[in-house]
Amino acid sequence: MRKQNISKLVIVLIASVLLQSCFVAKDYKSPEVETDNLYRTEQALDSTSLASISWDKLFTDSLLQQYIKEGLTNNYDVKIALQNLIAAEENMKQGKLGYFPSINGNASVTRQYYQKNSLYGDFFSGSIDQFDFTSKISWEADIWGKIRSSKRASVAKYLQTVAAQQAIQTEIVANIASTYYQLLALDAQVKVAEKTLINRVESVETIKALKTAGIVTEVSVKQTEAQKYATEIILKDLKYNVKVVENVLSILLSRTPGIIERSTFDAQEINADVEVGVPALLLSNRPDVVAAELNFRRNFELTNVARSNFYPSLYVNASGGFQSIELDDWFDANSLFSSILTGLTQPIFNQRRVKTNYEIAQANQQKAYLEFKQTLLLAGKEVSDALADYKNETEKLSIRKNQLDVLTQAADYSDELLQYGMVNYLEVLTAKDNALNTELGYITNKYNQMNAIITLYRSLGGGY
Repeated sequence: MRKQNISKLVIVLIASVLLQSCFVAKDYKSPEVETDNLYRTEQALDSTSLASISWDKLFTDSLLQQYIKEGLTNNYDVKIALQNLIAAEENMKQGKLGYFPSINGNASVTRQYYQKNSLYGDFFSGSIDQFDFTSKISWEADIWGKIRSSKRASVAKYLQTVAAQQAIQTEIVANIASTYYQLLALDAQVKVAEKTLINRVESVETIKALKTAGIVTEVSVKQTEAQKYATEIILKDLKYNVKVVENVLSILLSRTPGIIERSTFDAQEINADVEVGVPALLLSNRPDVVAAELNFRRNFELTNVARSNFYPSLYVNASGGFQSIELDDWFDANSLFSSILTGLTQPIFNQRRVKTNYEIAQANQQKAYLEFKQTLLLAGKEVSDALADYKNETEKLSIRKNQLDVLTQAADYSDELLQYGMVNYLEVLTAKDNALNTELGYITNKYNQMNAIITLYRSLGGGY
């Protein structure tokens, strides 16, 4: 009899293996997307991309490199992403063990009391002890690929978390570099304002002497003093902005707000060819695009899992152990028992849960696909915007330099002409204000050009 039962079990197991050729689960294929015109650029595109340069080669300032390393180690967003990665890795490890059976053990002692009028009162009097040591094994055959798809979904989720962590790293690198350069630009503007203020103080003394000589009026003196006060206000605002940006950089480094050691703006240069590469590189370079595709893949596999729930499940349950009413005989050979159960379970009616879950999984899969396409499209836009910004700031920088040279000369000429009474003093004030604003604007343009390179670098997926 036992041999017949074993034979039947073997037949069932062999049949389950043969049925594996009838997988319901579909194999994943990367979605087909159009990338040829993803960038708006006049460049001749090739495989060379700014993103291929490591951040420590792009940003050569030693202090900036130190801050980026510090930020990648201490920034709280990075630490949170690392914990997400650890959790995803543990889920992946669990998913990989889905093919293995579940094994549980149990040891117990039961004491039962019987009264004379109870069901077994005529057979037992007082109490009876029962000692149990049991092990149970449960296993489900992966006939329709449900376990395989669950495993692949957990792997995709883990890889998605890895990509998300890389995306945070690119943001941290870009934000630290951008904030550092902004701080240096503000320092340069402070120096310009301080130098201008010294000149304005001297101008007040000069204009007072000219008034004494009868060349200008008291109105000119007051206007010069007002111009000096205006420069003091500009300087106050710039120094305030320096502290604010220092605080921003401190937070990026997970420090308490404080003074940031730094070099000078004039010493900065980003020496890199602004190459964007072919748009298809975004599919592998941009962490957020990679994460979006992995999210689609995960939902694809979860749809496979939901589809497999329409079909019967083959399971095997086995239990065995020792059971005795005498402690001395607990682990005796005659106390050994075992049982095995195998069968199929097929959902028939369960309030539409299986179909509902499947349709939800399909909707989530389509949603993930649309989010992937949207992420790729936005990535192309960011690259296009950064390219346009870099080109615009580079062209403006050249024009601003010419403007600055001309206005500086005009301010110098106006001072000379004023001493001979050959120019209206309002023209002198206007020339000096224009020269100051243009010099401050030139520094801003230079920073914007550098920041455009940083933005392009991040947009192409560089920084991790």
